[in-house]
Amino acid sequence: MTDLSFELLNIAPEPYAVVPNLLARVRITESSGVPIHALALRAQVRIEPQRRRYSDAEAAAMADLFGTRDRWASTLKSFLWMQTSTTVQGFTSTCETDIALPCTYDFDVTASKYLHALQDNKTIPIAALFSGTVFTNGNSGRFGVEQIPWDRECSYEMPVQVWKDLVRLHYPNTGWVRLDHDTLAALARFKSDRGLIGFDEAVTDLLAGAEVTP
Repeated sequence: MTDLSFELLNIAPEPYAVVPNLLARVRITESSGVPIHALALRAQVRIEPQRRRYSDAEAAAMADLFGTRDRWASTLKSFLWMQTSTTVQGFTSTCETDIALPCTYDFDVTASKYLHALQDNKTIPIAALFSGTVFTNGNSGRFGVEQIPWDRECSYEMPVQVWKDLVRLHYPNTGWVRLDHDTLAALARFKSDRGLIGFDEAVTDLLAGAEVTP
């Protein structure tokens, strides 16, 4: 039987990706001495917001996610960020591999709302849960096949700046929200009626009007 353990060494933006990806550098250790032929590795990445402190500004920005501070004892819980998978080549004893973490800046996604709310230079508490299939070089030249136990996991403190750098790389000074077709059509008419150049100007005009409404 194999004995695998995992350690997250680093997470950084993938510099030349077409879509926003983070790259997680993972060290895999096999302690029983069995040579690994290959791994079909799956990773579930979760954010554990209860493991850090928040400023008043951050708390206000997260109110629609977790409510006010007096409710956090019951609402500030671990939640799924993403699931991803990769294939790891054979190794003996230990190896390091990169796992792509595809990200989105869609504000309908809980993780994007949470990450956007972080305004300091602290860290984002992450837990990675690993599973998948192990292929070993068995006796008499035959392959052995095992499942990675479900309790293989590790924690990592990702700097907030890593997320900010990823957003800046793919969405410089911009972001996006998803609108219903009817809402988008109404916004387009509003923009056209007022001779505005783009949707950003239309939303800015609407917000300005809302601020002066009694």
